[in-house]
Amino acid sequence: MSGNGNAAATALARIQTDSVVATLKALYPGLQFEIIAMSTTGDKILDTALSKIGEKSLFTKELEHALERNEVDLVVHSLKDLPTVLPPGFTIGAVCKRESPYDAVVFHPKFVGKTLETLPEKSVVGTSSLRRAAQLQRKFPHLEFKSIRGNLNTRLRKLDELQEFSAIILAAAGLQRMGWQNRVGQGALGVEVRAKDQDILDLVGVLHDPETLLRCIAERSFLRHLEGGCSVPVAVHTAIKDGQLYLTGGVWSLNGAETMQDTMQTTIHVPVQHEDGPEDDPQLVGITARNIPRQPQLAAENLGISLATLLLNKGAKNILDVARQLNEAH
Repeated sequence: MSGNGNAAATALARIQTDSVVATLKALYPGLQFEIIAMSTTGDKILDTALSKIGEKSLFTKELEHALERNEVDLVVHSLKDLPTVLPPGFTIGAVCKRESPYDAVVFHPKFVGKTLETLPEKSVVGTSSLRRAAQLQRKFPHLEFKSIRGNLNTRLRKLDELQEFSAIILAAAGLQRMGWQNRVGQGALGVEVRAKDQDILDLVGVLHDPETLLRCIAERSFLRHLEGGCSVPVAVHTAIKDGQLYLTGGVWSLNGAETMQDTMQTTIHVPVQHEDGPEDDPQLVGITARNIPRQPQLAAENLGISLATLLLNKGAKNILDVARQLNEAH
C-alpha cells in the first residue's frame, strides 16, 4: 500500500493512509499491510503554482507506476487529486466517507481575531487554488491573493514565520485529520487500484461509503463534462436530503468578476451494499463500485452531465476559455 508523500511532506498523507489501513485491518484481521511512502511530482515542485505546471497527474503518476509494476496494490489519495479520467488500467476501488468539504481560513498570529472582511487593505492571502482565489477576490476586492505551495506544515510555517501572508486558505478536512482544528482527489479519500485486479477490488470495495460515493460521482461527472481542472476556477458542491441529490456548480473568471452558478437535483436512493452480486458494468468517472447498485450511480453521473451542459449552454465555456488563456499568459 502506498501513501502520497515523502518523509518531509508525508504527515497528512500518512495519517490518511493509516486510517484506511486501520479500517482494512479491522475488516480483515488475518491480512498484513505494508505501507510504502513515496513522493510525487506535485510534492517536489513547490515553487510553481499548480495551475501553471500543466501536468494532470501531479500527485498520482509515480504512484500509478508503482501500481503498474505490482510494487504496491493500493494507493490512498485525496480524491480531489485524482483526475476525472484515469489512465487505462487503473480505477478508484473505494471512496471512503467524506469529512468536511469546506475551506478554512488560518490567520497570521498578528491578525488573530480578524476576519477576511476586516483585514487591512492590500493584505495578501495565500492559496494554491484558482477556484478559491476567484471566489474570494469577488467577495473581498480589497485583498490580494498569491499562490502558496507545500504540505500543511510548510504552509503554516510560511504563514507564521514570514511576513508575506496575512492569512492562508486550506481544506478544513486536512486540518481536522492532522488534529489542528484550533488553526481553522475536499474531504473524501479515494483508494486507487489496478482495474483488473478483482481480488483487490473486492478487498477495498467494502470501504465504499454509499452517500459519499454518489456525491463524488455527480461532482466528478460535472467536472469532467466541463473539462474543469487546476487551470480554471470551477466549484461544485453536493448534498443528499429526503431522497434528493442536490448538485450546485459554478465557474468564475480569474478575478472573480464574472460568475455563473446553478443547482439541479434528482431523485436518488442511497443504497446499502448490493445484495444481488457484483455488477459487470464498466467504471463511472474513474470509480468502480460493483457492490453498489448501478441505477443510483447512473443517476448521479447523469446529474453531473446535465448541470454541466446547462452551464455550458448559458455561456460557461467562454468564461472558462478566457480563464485558461489568461492563466497560461501569466
